[in-house]
Amino acid sequence: QAISISKAINTQEAPVKEKHARRIILGTHHEKGAFTFWSYAIGLPLPSSAILSWKFCHVLHKVLRDGHPNVLQDCQRYRSNIRETGDLWGHLHDRYGQLVSIYTRLLLTKISFHVKHPEFPPGLEVSDEVLEKTAGTDVNNIFQLTVELFDYLDCELKLSESVFRQLNTSMAISQMSAVQCRLAPLIQVIQDCSHLYHYAVKLMFKLHSCLPADTLQGHRDRFHEQFRSLKNFFKKASDMLYFKRLIQIPRLPESPPNFLRASALAEHVKPVVVIPEEAPEDEEPENLIEISTASTTEPQITSDIFEQTFGPPNGIRDDRDAQIESLKKEVDVLRAEMEKIKLEAQRYITQLKAQVNSLEGEVEEQRKQKQKALVDNEQLRDELERLQRVKQDSDRSQRLCAEAEKKANATEIRYTKLKEKHSELINTHAELLRKNADTAKQLTVTQQSQEEVARVKEQLAFQVEQVKREAEMKLEDQSVQMEQLRQELDARRDELDQAQRSLSQAKQAGTELSAQVEALHAEKEVLRRSVSEKECELLSTRGLIEEKELHLSQEADRATREIRELQGRLLEKSNQEQSLQQKLLDEQFGILQETVREAEGILRDAVAKLDDPLHIRCTSSPDYLLSRAQAALESTDALENGHAQYVASMADAAGLVGSLALFTHLTADTIVNGSATSHLAPTDHADRLTEMCRDCGQQSLDYLGELKDKQTLGHAELGDVRRALRGVLQLAQELRPKSLDIKQEELGDMVEKEMASTSEAIEDAVRRIEEMMSKARNESSGVKLEVNERILNSCTDLMKAIRLLVMTSTNLQKEIVESGRGAATTQEFYAKNSRWTEGLISASKAVGWGATQLVESADRVVLHTGKYEELIVCSHEIAASTAQLVAASKV
Repeated sequence: QAISISKAINTQEAPVKEKHARRIILGTHHEKGAFTFWSYAIGLPLPSSAILSWKFCHVLHKVLRDGHPNVLQDCQRYRSNIRETGDLWGHLHDRYGQLVSIYTRLLLTKISFHVKHPEFPPGLEVSDEVLEKTAGTDVNNIFQLTVELFDYLDCELKLSESVFRQLNTSMAISQMSAVQCRLAPLIQVIQDCSHLYHYAVKLMFKLHSCLPADTLQGHRDRFHEQFRSLKNFFKKASDMLYFKRLIQIPRLPESPPNFLRASALAEHVKPVVVIPEEAPEDEEPENLIEISTASTTEPQITSDIFEQTFGPPNGIRDDRDAQIESLKKEVDVLRAEMEKIKLEAQRYITQLKAQVNSLEGEVEEQRKQKQKALVDNEQLRDELERLQRVKQDSDRSQRLCAEAEKKANATEIRYTKLKEKHSELINTHAELLRKNADTAKQLTVTQQSQEEVARVKEQLAFQVEQVKREAEMKLEDQSVQMEQLRQELDARRDELDQAQRSLSQAKQAGTELSAQVEALHAEKEVLRRSVSEKECELLSTRGLIEEKELHLSQEADRATREIRELQGRLLEKSNQEQSLQQKLLDEQFGILQETVREAEGILRDAVAKLDDPLHIRCTSSPDYLLSRAQAALESTDALENGHAQYVASMADAAGLVGSLALFTHLTADTIVNGSATSHLAPTDHADRLTEMCRDCGQQSLDYLGELKDKQTLGHAELGDVRRALRGVLQLAQELRPKSLDIKQEELGDMVEKEMASTSEAIEDAVRRIEEMMSKARNESSGVKLEVNERILNSCTDLMKAIRLLVMTSTNLQKEIVESGRGAATTQEFYAKNSRWTEGLISASKAVGWGATQLVESADRVVLHTGKYEELIVCSHEIAASTAQLVAASKV
């Protein structure tokens, strides 16, 4: 296979032999891919020879069409190599190079199409059922597939047109190896085009059955153009002798199908390409065989006539046969040498044609230069004649000299005007340069947008164009003025002729006239020098104008480069701004995540307090819990606003972080105070309050978990958190002392009743403790009796101390009322200080409830369970309630 690749793809300008291509194709089927082909193709020096690249494209086309199906995927991996080869030869002005560029675009289009539509094999042979299945029923898919088939067919036709454009399509030339090298790939192009044309016709009829005819007008126009090109291609190829023995080209109908008539589909006939059986490649052409046969039969006929006339020679027959055989061999050798000479001659002819083309280009350039030199020479001749006429004009009379002096003054005035206009042009140019510099500075300082840069560029271009037009107009004015001067000089020449005739008549005047003539000669020299100076100044003016135009174009180019640099810097700044924006978003999201983690820690610590045994000593009032829960519920509004602001603009997380911190602390405070409040609440309310606080903490943690994920961040809701906080708020309302619902004028009586009921509860507790002590003495003995007596004695002492504190707080309360009420009654004082009164009533209830719980705990400890921890807890609780009562009395 490697030998076949090296023989098929070489720099010889001859078509690829079929046996080498067939071995390469069989190799792809043997190894189920094109690995070996590409491993050798990568090493080919394609950039060094356009013929080598052309034959590589031809072999690759054959391998794609007839090779193993896996060849397509292998070629897909080497798309970049194919594209680089085409781009390289597309930039070079080489005849084969242009063909290689077009062929590579065809191969890339073919690979892309078959990779996108694997239902179509690279050989493009599919049934109509497969075509219908591939197109489907979606009009958009059918429309897109039709456009892709048109693009595919355009690439095929463009290659064929480029090949025919470089060749003379006569039948004699088609037998030359150099021509056959170009024509050989068109066999695969003919095979592809026949299938593509059939599929395009099918899809066009299907499109016209689904869409209006006006919508598909562009498709029909494009198909008709491709039909004409394909028909012309098939006709040219059918007329060539080279294609007649290699492929049977189908004939297309005289006119394209009428897609507006659905029944025309039945009239469509699929074009079929037939490849005849291959003839042996080493077979000699028929014409050469016929020539050799004629050349060998002619001596035989001559010898037969000789033998019939003089009889057969005896000793010469064998020598003559040997000579005939040797001559045949020499003819064969000469024929082979002649073929080699023809190939060499063809190659030399091609090289010579290239040299002739280059020489013709050089001759054309020299001809243009010669023409330009002739024009310059003619101009110089005219200028010389004009100077001669000026010299002749100097021989005129004094009257004409005076008139010439006046006209010279007029010329000086016009020159002064021209100089002033040139100064204005210079000033205008300097002003434009200043404007250009100011514009560049303004672009550097303000970094205006691309549209403003374009606008300034257009203004500068317009101003430059305007300056050029003004300069051209001024040059045209100068040309007109020079023409006027020439006309005036012609008129002066006529006048000078008249003066010469008058001078010839006036020579008889003598010495005076000759003196006048000498004076006129002197004036003539002055005028000639003046005219020469004016011409030199005019030429210098033209040079200055050209120099200014060149400088102006350089300034425009420099401004264009600066604009491009500014655009690059602007793009770089835009990229930096985008990266900084992304970094800011990541930093803001990181700050939010850190805040969420801290908030989760705070909430988990608060939830953990619900099950912490050390927290049992902590108590709180329902009023404080109510205030904390209300504040936490209000903070959810700020948190929701901050969340909405962050979702709208993730570059600023300050609002969400601040509101989240406030919400976390208030919610944690609500949970902790809810747990503390449950320690003084009834069992049912305490359990409900604890569960509601735990639910509040869990809902808050779930909400924080949604904030940690970018996908769920935008959908995080506070509805469950608000529901839990409202539950805590409702339980706090239920746990508030019922006295708060009593009218303010009844608060005074309520205080006295609660203080009295507290005293009764304490006395009842003391009495029950004494009963338990007597009962314990009867039922226990020994160490247990001693322990129980100590416990009950301690409880008795505690209750006595509490009763003393209650009595003291009652007396303190009375003193406060007496000292603070003034002329008002006790009920009015309590009503005026309702909050203090409510606290006093709540503390009194807590003391009474604690005394009852202490007695019950002591009863269970002494007589039943023996669990002293419960008694200790109740002691702490009643002590705390008593301290609260005393504090409330003082407040």
